[in-house]
Amino acid sequence: MIPVSSPTSVLLAGGGSAGHVSPLLALADALVRRHGDIVVTALGTRVGLEARLVPSRGFDLRFVPKVPLPRRPGVDLLRLPGRLKDAVAAAGRAMDETSAEVVVGFGGYVSTPAYLAARRRHVPIVIHEQNARAGLANRLGARWTPFVATTFSATRLPGARRIGMPLRREITQLDRAALRAEARAYFGLDPDRTTVLATGGSLGAKRINDAFGASSRELSRAGVQVLHVTGLDKDFTPDRPEGGAPYVVVPYADRMELAYAAADLVVCRAGANTVCELAAVGLPAVYVPLPIGNGEQRLNAADVVSAGGGVIVEDAALTPGWLQANLIPLARDNDRLTAMARAAAELGERTADEALADLVEEAWRSRR
Repeated sequence: MIPVSSPTSVLLAGGGSAGHVSPLLALADALVRRHGDIVVTALGTRVGLEARLVPSRGFDLRFVPKVPLPRRPGVDLLRLPGRLKDAVAAAGRAMDETSAEVVVGFGGYVSTPAYLAARRRHVPIVIHEQNARAGLANRLGARWTPFVATTFSATRLPGARRIGMPLRREITQLDRAALRAEARAYFGLDPDRTTVLATGGSLGAKRINDAFGASSRELSRAGVQVLHVTGLDKDFTPDRPEGGAPYVVVPYADRMELAYAAADLVVCRAGANTVCELAAVGLPAVYVPLPIGNGEQRLNAADVVSAGGGVIVEDAALTPGWLQANLIPLARDNDRLTAMARAAAELGERTADEALADLVEEAWRSRR
């Protein structure tokens, strides 16, 4: 039985990308470890990654309509009040049906309706902001609760406390060296070659895919094997010479911890979750910040790059020429990779899931 001093039901709101879903699942796991019979329900959309990842993790998922906030005047802006009303109603039903005692939001389309529904019901709100620059949903929600946590110290939200990024146990307990041989065998990689992991995240990144596709022959000839997670680019086909280093392509890595264990160096976007995972497992990286948005990806990687655990390459600069002139020498410089890995690991944090669970319990006690 759950002790009376513990929450019995929580609702976690977040979805769309792995950046929102991964910390949500990390917190869900932490709460279940603490309180075996607690009811953990996730709130998401039917089109985001949560529709697949949350049920596969064993948690109940309730749906709300996706309500993007229009950036300019138009028909969508006129329709916003009605769409938001429907989404708030759906979030409220999920709270009522699960008797949620705390609502935790991770930002994105799902969180705003959840915050509004929770406020109407006087249910405590906990917020976790993943990025160095807070999104609109969390800036709004932070006005209504003192229970606000951030990943980075540079994030500006009222009353926020920095706890780091909640990460799954598969990441925080990963021993890359011990798992390397198994991981490389799993992906069909050579057990002894230097390995570069190229990934654009759950959806892929065209810039990374194009640059690597045009350089696959040169990378293979140089003896650098590649594990390439291409995302939605289903037509990606590498060009490699006979007898060169392996170039393995997968559309999605369900077991990302094995991809990390196989890698010596990563080329990736600078989403907050990716940056924090790589630091936690001690992987050096070439970060290619997304060139759109409010510039948060460059800020996400700033600390680890300053510490020497990574380098930043602007999106437009990541060309086949750059990979051949810079990535190949870096991948073949074992001493530099070792130093970068050590610098990244010194910034890695592995206990933010427990810190966020503490905050959930604090919010629950405030209600009582």
